[in-house]
Amino acid sequence: MALANESKEVIVLKTQKKDFTYVMKSLLAGGVAGMCSKTTVAPLDRIKILLQAHNKHYASFGVFSGLAEIVKRESFAALYKGNGAQMVRVFPYAAIQFTSFEFYKTLLGSILGKGSHIGKFMSGSLAGVTAVTFTYPLDTIRARLAFQVTGEHVYNGIAHTAKSIVQKEGGIKALYRGFVPTLCGMVPYAGLTFFCFETIKKFFLKTLPLIFSKSSSKDSGGVVLTVPAKLVCGGLSGAFAQCVSYPLDVTRRRMQLAKMDPATGKFGHGMFKTLITVYKVDGVVNGLYRGMSINFLRAVPMVAVSFSTYELMKQTLELDTGVDS
Repeated sequence: MALANESKEVIVLKTQKKDFTYVMKSLLAGGVAGMCSKTTVAPLDRIKILLQAHNKHYASFGVFSGLAEIVKRESFAALYKGNGAQMVRVFPYAAIQFTSFEFYKTLLGSILGKGSHIGKFMSGSLAGVTAVTFTYPLDTIRARLAFQVTGEHVYNGIAHTAKSIVQKEGGIKALYRGFVPTLCGMVPYAGLTFFCFETIKKFFLKTLPLIFSKSSSKDSGGVVLTVPAKLVCGGLSGAFAQCVSYPLDVTRRRMQLAKMDPATGKFGHGMFKTLITVYKVDGVVNGLYRGMSINFLRAVPMVAVSFSTYELMKQTLELDTGVDS
């Protein structure tokens, strides 16, 4: 009896160690994927923020002329302004998002059925909400740093930005300004992104395996997407999700940056009021969807690189051996 109990304890310990290792690997895979994708589009991220919030130096420029103006007015390195804060934020954000998606997908799959479309959408939405809740203050800090123009700096680094916002703008809650529209936008965006990726991935693997798949590197008999197919799946997923959630992304940015300029203070008073103010002042095309063209330019490769890197990391770390059923 004693030996049996010891054997059970050993099995439990091995299972716990295996689960812990899986979670750590999953967090690493997600974090690396997020860092790669965000660094890829960092210059487009910065010009998007400058255009969304009508920075006085760049309001009259378009995407490519704006990028050229940043280099001319500031420097080439200025294209990546705020990317340090972005990396600090995006590693835990992406790690939590991808890992929690796998958790929610398994949990909801056991309740709603493994192939449930509702389950996939809900898993993506919950994963996005979970990740953004933990990392939102870093997004606010990154936006403030990216919005600054050389020669007119208000903040000097991540710690100084956080301290200044907390001390001058009403405490810790100021770091969460724009959080509500972010959550409202995250539900359709993350839900549709993960849902579309999983759906397109499954379609490619099962319908066009000769074109879009290859044998798994592990001796499991499974198949995985080729790298070009991963990029296509991610790009299509990101493009569709952005169309739905973009006005709330604009609202979030206007709220985050409202206190940096007295002229934009009217945009910092609640989600619905800010949304309505943006519509009344700037309209639909130049307001709610301002910067949408650049968002496609950045979102499609960003999501493509993110999902592709994550899938490759899963295969490298032996977390994924083939097609999901």
